[in-house]
Amino acid sequence: MDKLKFDVVVIGAGPGGYPCAIRLAQLGKKVAIIEKEYVGGVCLNVGCIPSKALIKASNQYEKMQKSDGMGFKVKGVEVDFKGLQEWKQSVVNKLTGGVGQLLKGNKVELLKGTASFVSKSELLLEAKEGKKTIQADKFVIAVGSSPIELPTFKFDEKSVLSSTGALDIDSDIGSVVVVGAGYIGLEIGTYLAKLGTQVTLLEQADRLLPTYDQDVSNVVTRNLKKRNVNILTSASAKGYTMKNGMAHVEVAVNGKTEVLKADKVLVTVGRRPNTMPGADKIGLALDSRGFIKVNEKLETNLPNIYAIGDVAGQPMLAHKATKEGLVVADVIAGKKGAKYDVKAMPAVIFCDPEVSTVGLSEVEAKAKGIDTFVGSFPFAALGKAIAMAETDGFTKLIGDKKTGRLIGAVIVGPESSTMIAEMALAIEAGMHVEDIALTVHAHPTLGEATMEAAEVALGHAIHVMNRK
Repeated sequence: MDKLKFDVVVIGAGPGGYPCAIRLAQLGKKVAIIEKEYVGGVCLNVGCIPSKALIKASNQYEKMQKSDGMGFKVKGVEVDFKGLQEWKQSVVNKLTGGVGQLLKGNKVELLKGTASFVSKSELLLEAKEGKKTIQADKFVIAVGSSPIELPTFKFDEKSVLSSTGALDIDSDIGSVVVVGAGYIGLEIGTYLAKLGTQVTLLEQADRLLPTYDQDVSNVVTRNLKKRNVNILTSASAKGYTMKNGMAHVEVAVNGKTEVLKADKVLVTVGRRPNTMPGADKIGLALDSRGFIKVNEKLETNLPNIYAIGDVAGQPMLAHKATKEGLVVADVIAGKKGAKYDVKAMPAVIFCDPEVSTVGLSEVEAKAKGIDTFVGSFPFAALGKAIAMAETDGFTKLIGDKKTGRLIGAVIVGPESSTMIAEMALAIEAGMHVEDIALTVHAHPTLGEATMEAAEVALGHAIHVMNRK
């Protein structure tokens, strides 16, 4: 059996693992990265990137159909589902190919296969060409997560789809029931609705996005209903049977049982951390939900083993994994003061309009006993949004009345996923709400909404009426 020795081995080549490996190599370490399936991980292959490619395409299709108000008469627009999948895959291929080149260019050795711990300093790699023993001084576990499968809705990727199967749809489907209306269910449900699928969303809570402020939920719900999406809240899916090629889904809604018929069932009730093979053998500590326990340096209970990304706890976000990967590389390289100390972790739901948040919501701030002041500015009053014919939503800033500092931001509207970066920077830098108001924002832009919201919070808005 071949034996290989490295300074550091990263297990998993997703958005946490591959940046970690590249940074380690840049810092002078001899590095290998092990990947059993996809270079780029779930994110680049069957998650973030392909979903955004399909969402962008569905947005364009909808805009073409609704362009009369801008003076265009567009007729005969059809969806080529196979062509759509080819477009999606071309995007994926460009990015994953690029990651492969970056690993090679930074002299990171890519090993394909399944790794399992034999001891605290050794892995067994099982690959197509045979088995290898991999030894290293340090290991970084970055094996990601998988969709949660319900016992009554087993994934077959034909009738019952996971998020992975939903991104591979290559033909028109008439209807779909989405079990779980979290961010994945909303994103995929919105994209399918725009392509003509009759979508039914099932949410166990009494409203969509129950962990967000009510004003966010209201905008998202209103826009889904405009697209003829059926929304059932206080609803729980019990199971399904197949009859004449259709899924008959049994649903309890407010205590009453009804049956929904659909061509497909999409289950998006969350994700769970993947298991690192051999973790139990070496005594790696997990919490009650299966996440690997780590400290602020991403160290596990074993001194030479680290964990990052989805396996290291919430939030399960690609950019959180990347940040952790870069931090742990600095920790391993011995950089003074290196630790994970992020104050502002943004999150985005790519529905329509986009929902982007960072810091504390109003509800969270009040729960912490913080006396807040809030400014909200509607996109309906913003020149650029009106010119784009995308006026749904708002920008809301939450400040700490005692210090004047910005502690949270919510942007619901076009391109909010880009706009939220400014708010993350402001919170990370400890800026005041007044700093946002005093910063000149180019006109006409969507970014002006943050400046306007700050003006509202301070009580001297120009483009909306101030509250008395």
